[in-house]
Parts: sequence; C-alpha cells; structure tokens
Amino acid sequence: MTQQHPELAQEQEYILHAYQCLEDSRTGAMKIRELTSSGPGGTFQARLERNVFDENLVHRLEQLDLGNAALVFGRIDREPQPDSDGVVSSEVETFHIGRLAVADKDREPVVVDWRAPVAEPFYRATGREPMGLLRRRHFVVEGPQLLALEDELFGEGHLGVGHDEGLAESADPRNNLRGYSTLLTALGRSRTGQLGDIVATIQSEQDEIIRSPQAGVLVVQGGPGTGKTVVALHRAAYLLYTHRFPLEDQGVLVIGPNRVFLRYIERVLPSLGEAGVEQVVLADLVPDVQFGGKESNEVARVKGGIKMSRVIDKAIRDRERPLRDDVVLPYGTGYIRLRAEETQFIVRQARRRFHRHNQARKFVENEVWNSMAATVRGEADPDHVKEFLRDTPEMREVFERMWPVLTPAQLLHDLFGSKALIKLAANGIIPEADYLTLHRSRSETVKDVRWTNADVALLDEARHLLGPIPRRSGKIDEADEIRTYGHIVIDEVQDLTPMQLRMVTRRSLSGSMTIVGDIAQATGPLAPNDWDNVLEYLPSKKQPRIVGLSVGYRIPSQIMELADKVMHAATPGLRAPRSVRDGDELPVIVQATPSQSLAQEVVVQAQRVIARPNAGRAAVICPDHMVDEISEALHNAHIEHGRAQAAGLDQDLSIVPASLAKGLELDDVIVVEPEAIVADDPQGLRLLYVALTRSTQSLTVVHQQPLPVAMR
Repeated sequence: MTQQHPELAQEQEYILHAYQCLEDSRTGAMKIRELTSSGPGGTFQARLERNVFDENLVHRLEQLDLGNAALVFGRIDREPQPDSDGVVSSEVETFHIGRLAVADKDREPVVVDWRAPVAEPFYRATGREPMGLLRRRHFVVEGPQLLALEDELFGEGHLGVGHDEGLAESADPRNNLRGYSTLLTALGRSRTGQLGDIVATIQSEQDEIIRSPQAGVLVVQGGPGTGKTVVALHRAAYLLYTHRFPLEDQGVLVIGPNRVFLRYIERVLPSLGEAGVEQVVLADLVPDVQFGGKESNEVARVKGGIKMSRVIDKAIRDRERPLRDDVVLPYGTGYIRLRAEETQFIVRQARRRFHRHNQARKFVENEVWNSMAATVRGEADPDHVKEFLRDTPEMREVFERMWPVLTPAQLLHDLFGSKALIKLAANGIIPEADYLTLHRSRSETVKDVRWTNADVALLDEARHLLGPIPRRSGKIDEADEIRTYGHIVIDEVQDLTPMQLRMVTRRSLSGSMTIVGDIAQATGPLAPNDWDNVLEYLPSKKQPRIVGLSVGYRIPSQIMELADKVMHAATPGLRAPRSVRDGDELPVIVQATPSQSLAQEVVVQAQRVIARPNAGRAAVICPDHMVDEISEALHNAHIEHGRAQAAGLDQDLSIVPASLAKGLELDDVIVVEPEAIVADDPQGLRLLYVALTRSTQSLTVVHQQPLPVAMR
C-alpha cells in the first residue's frame, strides 16, 4: 500500500467536501422539518400531508447519521460511455463510492451509494471482466481522515485483480481478492465488541450474493470467518434500497440465535442507513408469555420434530367436544333442553366451517341458543334465551366443555400438565417414549409458567391454529394476527428445528428469504446433515438457490488448521474455507498442572492475553456449567470482565458460554476444557469447532482433562 500517494491530498480534500455536503443536507432537512412543525392548525388533509412529509424527513435524518463510520471508501474511473446520440466523450467518468448517496447544493452527485448499479464494478470487476473500469481506488480511512490509497489498474498492460495474466483464476485465494492491502488493514483492526459492516471491503463472491435476485429462498453456506452474517445483513440493506417500495411497508425481519448475537450485530444495518429493520430472536415473536425455563436436550428434540404440529392440532380438536348428556334448565314457567345429540351436530358443523378454533366460538354459541330455543313449546326467541341463561354456571360449563376460548399458553399448559391429555393428543403420532417426556408439573396459574426455547414454536403453532380471541363485537383485531414480512433473514439457520422453521415460514409474505449458516456448526437438538433437511420446511414457491462462501477472511490460517481437524471429525464430508491471511503466532495449548486448578490456569492465561500490546477484545469460551467458577476466579484475581449472558461483549474481557459463542468474533480467545464442551452437548464436536473459530488474532486452549482425539 502506498502511503504517500501523489493524489492523497486531492482525495482528502474531496472527502472533506463530501462531508460538508452531507452536513448541508442534514441542516437543510432540519430546517424543512422545523417549517412543517408549526402546530396543529390547518385542514385535516394539510395536517396529514405535513405529518407524512415530516415522517419521511425523520427517516432521512436517521439515514444521514453515520456515527464514526466512513462516508467515502473508494473510487472508480470508468471508460467514456456513449451518450443518447451514441457519441463517446473523451473524458473518463469518475465516481466516488460511499455508504450513502450525497449531492452538492446544485444536486450534482458527490458520492454514489454503494448499492447503486453504477457502483457494482467497484466490487465485481476483474482483470478478465473489467466491467468498463480503467481504475479502482481503495481508501484507508478513519471517519473523514484519509490514511492511504491503493490503486488497481485495468486495461492493456494491467492485470486488475483476481487473475493470473488476466486469463485464469489463481489457486491461491489471496490472488483473487480486490483491494488486498485495504482488506488486510480492515481485518487487522481490533474488535469493538460489535460487528462492523464490510461495505468498503466486500469481495466479489460476497457481492454476487448481496445483489442476487430477491425472489425465493437463498441459502448461504459459509464456514467460520467467511462473512456470511454481514453478507446477509448487507443483502437486506441492498434489497431495501433496490425495492424500497414495497419492502419498506412490508417489513424486513432479521432472526438471530440469541440476544448476545443480536447485540453484537445491532449496529450493522443502521451504519448502512437502514434503521427500520426488525431484529429479533424467535421468542420475541410470541407475545404475552414469559421465557426462561430449562429442559433436557431430549425434550427439546421431541418438541422440535415436525409431528408436533399434528399433536397440537389434535390437542385442539380434543377440546372441541359434544356433551355426553342432555342439559335441562329452568326457563320461564317450565324447562329448556340442550340435547347431547344436537351438540354433536354443532361441533361437526363448527369444525367444517372454521379453520381456526377461537373464530368458531361465536358460531357454537349461536347454534346452542337456537337449538335450546327450539325445544321450548311454541319456540322461544334465541336472543331471549341467551339473555336469560348465558351468565348461569351451567351454561358457562357447557361452553367450556364444548368449545372453550383458549390462548396458546392455556392450551399447552393444560396439555403438558396432564399425561391423559398428552396421550390423547399424541398417541399414534409420536412414540410413547417421546410423548411421555412432554409431561411437566402444572404451575399454579398459566402466568407463572416459564416457557423454554423449544416451546416458542409450539406456542406459535397453537396461536396459528387457535387464532385470536374475538372481541366482544365478534371482530378480530389485526394486531392480534401473526405479522408477515416481505423479506426474512435467518442467521445460524442450521440450528433451527423443523417446528421453528415452520414458524418462520408462516411469517413470509412471498417466500423471499436469505438464510445463512454452516452445517459443520449445527448444534441444535435436530442438527441437519445437509441443506435439504432445512429447505423442506421453508417456502417453496420459487426454486431455492444454494451458494457457498469459500474464503475465510477473519480467522488466521494457523488457527483454522487446528479447527479443521475438529471439523473433519465432526462432519467428514464438508470442506473448510480457505484462509486468506496468516496470524502472528500459533495456537497455544496449556495443560493445567495437578497443583493448580483449571480456573487458576485460566486466570494466568487471561492476564497474559490482556497484557498484550494493543490488546483488543478477548473472551474466555468455556462449558456452560463452568461460567460461575471462572468468573469467580477472575474476580478474585481483580480482573475486570463481563458475562455474555447479561451484557453482550461490552467489556474488554468477557466470559462466553460455549452455547452462546456462535457468530461472535474476538481478537483473542481462550477456550477452556474442550473435552467438557464435547461431552456437554449431543453435537459436542461441532460446538467445539465453533469455540475454536472465534478468534481473529490469537487462540489459547486451557485443559485439564485429555484433549479430544481430533485435537491431539
């Protein structure tokens, strides 16, 4: 990389000009907003138009808030293009590429949005396919400060990037990267505890995924460090830019594996000017219940199986029951009767007419009143019967037996709290040994239940089948319905069970999804062996596409070499990504001595790691049951640290349970007791592979038990 490029000062001046134009745009937007905030006066139409205009301005202001992110990060010089009359100009076209579009006071473009079609060659041009480029320039920047430039030249006498003699792809992935020096500079920076965007260093294979068509399910298979998470997030930003209408109204949903991960990625989309994307864990999509319950892996496996949808459907049908005996009640000077035989007909009719349980309750009530009114000599008015009897304990009991109004939590609380109800619903659908594991002691009230992660999809299935509880007017509030989205991104999708995938699918408006993951890192209760096991539960309106990321950017080759041994033992058929950079040191493996506890050795290694020159973010990744022990040892040694369960990665040193490590990246990682990580999880080798592939700089392994065979 050339530190004293002859055009460095000129480009620095241009960048400062771009920032000034951005500030002018922000100031102008604020002034217009003040003009539209003059008060509630005027006609309704005027106020409505003013509010809509104000809303759009607020959104634009959010887009213009860059924080510390660089506005401009590159430039392309393009061959002269013919005008509308076919005349080719003699001037080279120059475009500065940045995070968002910026114009000057005359509305002339100063910065081109990275998602615009004209910016595509910045990411995709190669020596063989220059896409009309003469030069591609990369900036090394910190905010508005330009530190260095790197140029790639195309055309006769120049090879561009990615090809040997402009003819064939190089076997070494490093030769196929654009802006290699700029990329290494970005990769070498210390982590901040939050994932950053890669908009300045997107590589060709990543850009192809980001700009791929919206329709259907796109599967991105990528090993550790390939950038699959940021690629998926940049794709969401690209689709919002390209299909602003209707995607902005339909909504974009990002689903992550846990809250630590969500905190880790939360700044990526806002840094790209997209602040309105909903980012959730699956539990956030289920209202009115509390989570935090624990259960065994075996129970989670049973609950994740697709046949549980049939069990829940049957459990609902089991609550739709005719009466065993006639009901006779005083009415006027005589009696009124509800015949058991008639209730059989009412239940059958309700099942036939209505697809959702709660929606049919009003029909059942009306049919009961009509049936009872018909038994009175001379017939009675059904409305009068209803007014006379509806608040009696006997009729409340009738409706509770025949067709109770149920919330998802009430249905499952009753089901799991009764072995008889479980057997009634599950017998013949899943094996007895499986359905008996579902039983658990009833809580005092349904509000006291702490539901588990595996319950999320079951509650959602019940919500889908039951439907909302009708208002007294009989109408359904749209807010109670399950919301759908125009595009859905799922990260670490390989860990979702069939029931969870089914839950996500019902939220897809058109079947448009980006799902990213790595089969080698699958550690869920029903871990798939290939992508077909995942795709069979996702939308199939369009043929799904599976693409792979083959290059590892984050993890040094020395660490990847050790991790690959574990991966090949866990998933022999998969190929590991190729690392594009070497680290400064080999992984360190330390065995605690008999005279020293494992936690004490972790303290020693933590002190060594945090004392490193220019130390960045570090983590101790350990078996889940060891978190308290290691935290206490670090506390006693007066080492400040955080715990990922509670606070994300806010501290320079964090303790991360192995079960929450997926998707994170740190500068330095200490992996504790690999054999215990393997033993604690049904997919233990895959979980160990995850733990070993979190570091961008150094890896230390501390153990007391013998290492797993794959690591020896």
